[in-house]
Amino acid sequence: MLAAGTFAQAGFSASSVGLPALGPALKSHYALTLGETGVVLAGIGIGMLFTLLPWGLVADRVDERWVIATGLTGAAGMLALASTTHGFGTVTGVLVGVGALGASVNAASGRAIMAWFPASELGMALGIRQTAIPIGGALGALLLPVLASAGGTRAAFIFLAGACAAGAIVAATFIRTGPAREPKLGVVSRPVRDRRMWLLGTGTGLFLTAQIGITGFVVLFLHEHRHVSAHPAAVVLAAIEVLAIAARIGSGTISDRLGSRLGPLRAIGIALALCTACVAAATDAPLGLVIPAFLVAGVLSMAWNGLAYASAAEMAGAARTGAALGFQQTLLGVVVAGAPPLVAVVAAHSWRLAFLLVAAGPAAGVIVLRRLAEPEAARRVRPARTPGTSASLPAAPRTPD
Repeated sequence: MLAAGTFAQAGFSASSVGLPALGPALKSHYALTLGETGVVLAGIGIGMLFTLLPWGLVADRVDERWVIATGLTGAAGMLALASTTHGFGTVTGVLVGVGALGASVNAASGRAIMAWFPASELGMALGIRQTAIPIGGALGALLLPVLASAGGTRAAFIFLAGACAAGAIVAATFIRTGPAREPKLGVVSRPVRDRRMWLLGTGTGLFLTAQIGITGFVVLFLHEHRHVSAHPAAVVLAAIEVLAIAARIGSGTISDRLGSRLGPLRAIGIALALCTACVAAATDAPLGLVIPAFLVAGVLSMAWNGLAYASAAEMAGAARTGAALGFQQTLLGVVVAGAPPLVAVVAAHSWRLAFLLVAAGPAAGVIVLRRLAEPEAARRVRPARTPGTSASLPAAPRTPD
């Protein structure tokens, strides 16, 4: 179940996270300005923004595998259509459609996975599931520039369509509803009206500005500002994604052992703000300093996501997991949609200022998260447990609200 959910998410993440590696090719093929390139790269995020919560609500009521399979099949079709586009407006519109359909996997796969794991292992399990995002991003970063060189953006989009289609097939074949347990509810009954969910989503959304600034623009920065060729620049992005896999598993495992999600989350935010500021200071330094700075900041920018995901799930409880994850991902989606154009516009004048701007995000996010108490489910999972027992976060039956 964990492998299937991770695979399905990775298939979509090759597009949603890996697309920036195609930035130079998109800019050249469609004759875009830097600002227009930022809009194109934001297209998938814009589409996700409008459908993450609806997909989450559907996942609370419909078998998760069909939610995932339907959305990813639609996303594959839209990516195939993207391969035939020739203008800025059309490719942007089609990528918005990709995001709107592919967003199904973000809420539904997390809901499916968490039903199979006790709360004492949920941080690690969702940390592993969240590795799908850097796995897909690394795959895209390594292959998309090569495919674009060999067959243009058409070949790259066809590959991404195939990745989504493969994720749909795996989800439909292997994902199943978790074992029935005694229904329990978390403290969140209606995520949209809950202050805790707003604080969590806003705080972690501010963290996401650094992730967008680093992973979304490292290839363009190295290629255009530091005159590194596209392929080696994409390898830097791929290295960030690969190292982030270990970081996400590690942060989830540590949070399980500490019985805390928010403590490690805040610590990562502080380190992320400092390291992203170092990237800003090093924009014109020798590459021997710039690239390690990007690697450290980039890995930190992707290390926290599983903790935020687990926090949202534990606040809501099993009956509202899909809605809670969908809402939390929607608030993150505001940043995913809005940050790339903003960073691109600022970077057109000063890359240093752009990176300083995104460094301020996690610093502000830590301040917001200080107002949020630890989820009760996480606090119950302190290290010692009676042998043979498990503090489980159960899979409640789907009921009409």
